[in-house]
Amino acid sequence: MSQDLLELFRAAGALLEGHFLLTSGLHSPRYLQCARVLMDPVAATRLGGALAGALGPALREPPGAVVAPALGGVIVAHEVARGLGCRALFTERQEGRMTLRRGFSILPGEGVVVVEDVITTGGSTREVMDVVRSRGGRVLAAGSLVNRSHALDLGVPTKSLLELEAPTYTADACPLCAQGSKPERPGSRA
Repeated sequence: MSQDLLELFRAAGALLEGHFLLTSGLHSPRYLQCARVLMDPVAATRLGGALAGALGPALREPPGAVVAPALGGVIVAHEVARGLGCRALFTERQEGRMTLRRGFSILPGEGVVVVEDVITTGGSTREVMDVVRSRGGRVLAAGSLVNRSHALDLGVPTKSLLELEAPTYTADACPLCAQGSKPERPGSRA
């Protein structure tokens, strides 16, 4: 699936090369615009089903919900939830903090899977996990379409469809900045 997924991203114009400021604040010469792939409902369903299949063996029990951060994870959550047969929810930032809104709720003790489109540092995924736990839920596993952070330990089973080699740099150590390049902000918090 990894090579097929990489080709799917390339064909959709979703694998960008240049100088990018990531949501994490890091800089990178590669950026994945997952929305370019997920705009195709057939591809979104296929990828969500594949991620649900990858997560399934790691689950101790059927989850009650799949939760993702808005905006990039909304379609991923929906399609993974379809594959796992449960509800799809998403968190949003309100006054700078990730929260559940729109009448979404997590039942006390409910098992939840947290998903993303792309994991780089795991920051957004951890924020969603914290929201789930603060609402009394239990995080059973985490997943993403793409993992840019290969050594990430979220404390729960974690699965990704594609491991992508893409260097990241702090702004003060970015070789692209040192060459005079200015980063683009293509993400949802641009």
